[in-house]
Amino acid sequence: MKKIFKLENIDQIAQELKEVFCRKIVLFNGEMGAGKTTLISAIVRALGHSEKTSSPTFSIVNEYKLENGYVYHFDFYRIKNHYEALDIGIDDYFCSGYWNFIEWPEKITNLLPREVMVVNLEIISTTERSIECFESEVL
Repeated sequence: MKKIFKLENIDQIAQELKEVFCRKIVLFNGEMGAGKTTLISAIVRALGHSEKTSSPTFSIVNEYKLENGYVYHFDFYRIKNHYEALDIGIDDYFCSGYWNFIEWPEKITNLLPREVMVVNLEIISTTERSIECFESEVL
């Protein structure tokens, strides 16, 4: 999936992504301000979570309850090294079988499972973003 969308249509994009995802570990790439957290919040809503979501920038991980499981939303921007991810039990999250949405995945590349989904966001303008989503193998 590759397209340009208006931010006002983010809920529609979230629905489309939900249908495209074939892996439950999803890496979100994009510069600061591209809308990674906003998109993840929309996807969490599309998966059925009705309560407020927020950025896990300081907590590293936020957990959202779904009817049939959980979403774990990670933001690794502030970690100093991959050992901090190991300290929070990242392997347990990855092996849980639940959704794992990861911002700043380049901070933990050596810990990621081999097969993941990747979502790349790029700022086009203040109201538009480019999105690309695909299945990938982490090398």
